[in-house]
Amino acid sequence: MPTKQKSKNTKYIFVVGGVMSGVGKGVTASSIGTILQARGFTVTAMKVDPYINVDAGTMNPTEHGEVFVLEDGRETDQDMGNYERFLNTTLDGMNYMTTGHVYQEVIEKERNLEYKGKCVQVVPHIPLEVIRRIKRAAKKADADVVVVEIGGTVGEYENILFIEAIRMLKLMQPKDVTTVMVSYVPIPKKVGEMKTKPTQHAVRTLNSTGVHPDFIVARSDYALDLKRKEKIALFCNISKDHVISAPDIESIYEVPVNFENAHLSDFLLAQLSLKPKKPSDLSAWKALAKRAVQSHAEVNIAVVGKYFDTGDFMLSDAYISVLEAIKCSAYKVGVKPIIHWVSSKQFTEKVLKKDVVKFDGILVPGGFGETGIEGKIHVIEYARKNKVPYFGLCYGMQLMVVEYARHVLKLADAHTVEINPNTTNPVIDIMPEQKKLMEAGNYGGTMRLGAYPALLKNGTLARKLYGKPEIQERHRHRYEVNPEYIAQLEAHGLVFSGKSPDGVLMEIAELPVAEHPFFLGTQFHPEFTARPLFPHPLFTGFVQEVKKFKEGRKTKKR
Repeated sequence: MPTKQKSKNTKYIFVVGGVMSGVGKGVTASSIGTILQARGFTVTAMKVDPYINVDAGTMNPTEHGEVFVLEDGRETDQDMGNYERFLNTTLDGMNYMTTGHVYQEVIEKERNLEYKGKCVQVVPHIPLEVIRRIKRAAKKADADVVVVEIGGTVGEYENILFIEAIRMLKLMQPKDVTTVMVSYVPIPKKVGEMKTKPTQHAVRTLNSTGVHPDFIVARSDYALDLKRKEKIALFCNISKDHVISAPDIESIYEVPVNFENAHLSDFLLAQLSLKPKKPSDLSAWKALAKRAVQSHAEVNIAVVGKYFDTGDFMLSDAYISVLEAIKCSAYKVGVKPIIHWVSSKQFTEKVLKKDVVKFDGILVPGGFGETGIEGKIHVIEYARKNKVPYFGLCYGMQLMVVEYARHVLKLADAHTVEINPNTTNPVIDIMPEQKKLMEAGNYGGTMRLGAYPALLKNGTLARKLYGKPEIQERHRHRYEVNPEYIAQLEAHGLVFSGKSPDGVLMEIAELPVAEHPFFLGTQFHPEFTARPLFPHPLFTGFVQEVKKFKEGRKTKKR
């Protein structure tokens, strides 16, 4: 008789925020996963977003930051990108949940009589559904440890049910659950002293829900001194060793190394009654962190987008995966990228003549809508004519085709039907299967989403950089290059170096390197699969050409 296999005793680490948002819960959760991986454990990560939105796809990037697309097409919060980058893993929709999604599932179960006539209540049924989802993701990943980030800050009404899920799971499995609070410790300029009181209040707020943090990651401008550590430990009822200092640093890829230097993995494993499977090995991360902060020749790269301004401030989070992909490739190439966030809404021909000469490379990322579109087209034309390395992502490739059609094919009104439905030269058109959905006003989750294969043409830059004939990349769009114009575009020199296996969809467009060192656009989003330890080949190729362009400028000046 076969022996019944013992189920894995999975451990759960919850990461919550205190005092204020935006201080690094996602990076903390990712780094915790990284240092536990280095001890030999299988780790998966999850994000809980306290929004009624079913997914992040319908949220404005200036309100919420980047929409990150997973392999299976799920549109998620940008922190999912951090998890994939740090853990060098591929996650799916099971690893992400929102309030809307959880409620939707519970209501559907109630409608299907799955609760067998019980009165379905906010508590306990919503937290129990949250716990079910966490355990489902753990089982699929066969994880030793699940790191779960709870969005928002303690004390907010929105995330109280997810914190209740922590309390309930801790009650069910007291030895398998630990909680980490990421809190901000301010240093008011006029006071000149690090203040711990906001963290104390945040911990007491969390305590009032029945959850007690076992660790506090203290974010601040500078490292905590011993006195503040002791004060936080005393008033927050935790061990002094469990107060982890997390000062501002130059690169987020230093965080796992700093955590390990503070022996955080040892403390976490002891808290969860786990024995390390191997000695910690963060040598690759240490080398990466060193490259990230080393002094290198600077290159100036313009990211020309529209999702930057939010009130009087600039929101680079709208393109965080693009930024990190550039950085990761820059570290490999050995240059320091100086990113210039250029709003395409102000990028007129006049501005081009005045300011664009300082850029060594230009990147136009994805986006939607007509705001700033002519500015982007001006930029693309400038890059093409002046042989400035250009990289277009999704919308950046579509507008690259529009620019080429207008100025090389001389189709003056060439456009995308997204912006001008009445153009006589719709070089970018909507996919046929999406037209009915758009006409019905059904926009949520209707795009081409997730990973799709593409075949690469021999002798092209894309084929050279990838080093293989077939690739798979993630998409998020409704519009494509119109098949009716492909022959005409190719006849005038534009090369479609990547196509769908059936040859219908154009995935990569480029100019031959004999005509331009790097003028390439992708219909997909390569930034979603770039990793710190494994940079994306297209970004690396772009940064290499940016470096050459900068060096060429210096040679000409001599």
